[in-house]
Amino acid sequence: MFSDCKSLININLSKFNSNNIINMVCMFYGCSSLNNINLSNFNTNNVIKMGAMFSRCYSLTAINLSNFNTNNVIDMGCMFSGCKSLININLSNFNTNNVIDMGAMFDGCSSLTKINLSNFKTNNVIDMGLMFSGCSSLTVINLSNFKTNNVTDMELMFYGCSSLKKQNIITKNKRILNEYERDN
Repeated sequence: MFSDCKSLININLSKFNSNNIINMVCMFYGCSSLNNINLSNFNTNNVIKMGAMFSRCYSLTAINLSNFNTNNVIDMGCMFSGCKSLININLSNFNTNNVIDMGAMFDGCSSLTKINLSNFKTNNVIDMGLMFSGCSSLTVINLSNFKTNNVTDMELMFYGCSSLKKQNIITKNKRILNEYERDN
């Protein structure tokens, strides 16, 4: 819908009717100048795919998605990939029970210092490859709720996470720690 609107700086979608949308893939992809977005009234109840939704939004520093209903979403791959200015992101209400693709979800979010994923359920996730790759400012990450029994791809999951130390990865999952050690 707004893909590659490179000059778009500000957008207020508070009156936008999204009740029937099922696919938001690449909705704001490549909006490289976008630095303010109001999605407070977005209805995402029926959305199944959110892959690359905000990918390459280089100027976006904060985004509040606490109102997003992600109960039906199966694809979050590359959702924030390349959001290199993103400092703050609120995913506190994300329901990831049905998600199967989280590959490269935060890839290249080099300004992100922390992220709260404590409510993430990953029982059905198959792809976590490149999930945090290039998150060079990330210092702490809590993955204690991550279940990786069905994950088949963790390749380069933490590649380039140069500020993240092993002791700052909170996890009970040996597979995740092994992937981190391999990438670093």
